[in-house]
Amino acid sequence: MILGLLLALLGGLLVSLQNIFNNRVNVHVGNWGTTTLVLGLGFAASFTLGLVFEGGALFHLEHMQLWYCFSGLIGVGVVTCMVQGIERLGPTFGISISMCAQLGFALLFDSMGWLGLEKVDFTFKQLVGVLVVVGGIIVFKAGGREKQKSVNKKVMNA
Repeated sequence: MILGLLLALLGGLLVSLQNIFNNRVNVHVGNWGTTTLVLGLGFAASFTLGLVFEGGALFHLEHMQLWYCFSGLIGVGVVTCMVQGIERLGPTFGISISMCAQLGFALLFDSMGWLGLEKVDFTFKQLVGVLVVVGGIIVFKAGGREKQKSVNKKVMNA
């Protein structure tokens, strides 16, 4: 369990870093250039590491549903939406909203047993947990707005 927690934390760190890097790339090459670069380099790295660590087993896909192959297309949407969301909302708020959406949809998919997932009973505690996270983001954003107003007043009065 500890290893799972550490890997999940590392995954969160890496997603946040990737989103910030993607946003910086987007400033220079635009949305589609960013998506192409990110997913192209990701393909090259994954393909190379897959060959090194798995060899020919990398291509054994006989027990996989065909529609799972479309996850790469979903990746195009992820990169595009995150780059644009961060550009419009800033990194902290954009990533926070994305995390809330991930949590909410993961809870929905688990609770409904969709997409081949084992159905997990929906509990009031899970709902409260999601609402606490969403409430925290609202407080965070509202607190930032008040601070920005006071900064703007000081600049106007100077």
